[in-house]
Amino acid sequence: MMTQTNIVVAFYKPYGVLSAFTDPEGRPTLKNYISLPDIYPVGRLDFDSEGLLLLTNDGGLIHRLTHPQHHVPKTYLVQVEGVISPEAVAALQRGVVIKGRRTRRCQVVVIPEPSLPPRERPVTPHGPTSWLRIVLFEGMKRQIRHMTAAVGYPTLRIVRIAIGPINLEGLLPGQWRFLSPLEIERLQETSRR
Repeated sequence: MMTQTNIVVAFYKPYGVLSAFTDPEGRPTLKNYISLPDIYPVGRLDFDSEGLLLLTNDGGLIHRLTHPQHHVPKTYLVQVEGVISPEAVAALQRGVVIKGRRTRRCQVVVIPEPSLPPRERPVTPHGPTSWLRIVLFEGMKRQIRHMTAAVGYPTLRIVRIAIGPINLEGLLPGQWRFLSPLEIERLQETSRR
């Protein structure tokens, strides 16, 4: 249960930032952007992925949002190499085998190129690309990259745009904001399903 001292922050993680507050290798971290004490990321985004990262000091909420039994949807915009086939999209939707385990069913739709902020290091494809909107209900390490590679379309760019009912609206890369009490309530409801 959230108390007055619990907070939740929505952060637009830029490309090339670690989803942690410290790094022995000296790479950019969350500390470069957020100076609030005692908050922790809800899950992770890879160093080379971008988009929505939630942070909170509520351990129970972190558990509910990251545990696969709660099926909290996470929505991504994904650029892949090549013109993706309907068969590959169908395979992604059904689930593909990664490291001996089949991924859960997910939602995958081919979309027009979205309007996104430019990345510090631009993507340089070797040919045509496709954009997908993927909604996952689990979170294996580097799952999207492994999934698209398994069907023959390497991932070039990943931007997470939503976790449950919370999205990136109003944020640019490197910006963060506190969630409102209503947003926190909606997030809690989603994580209890």
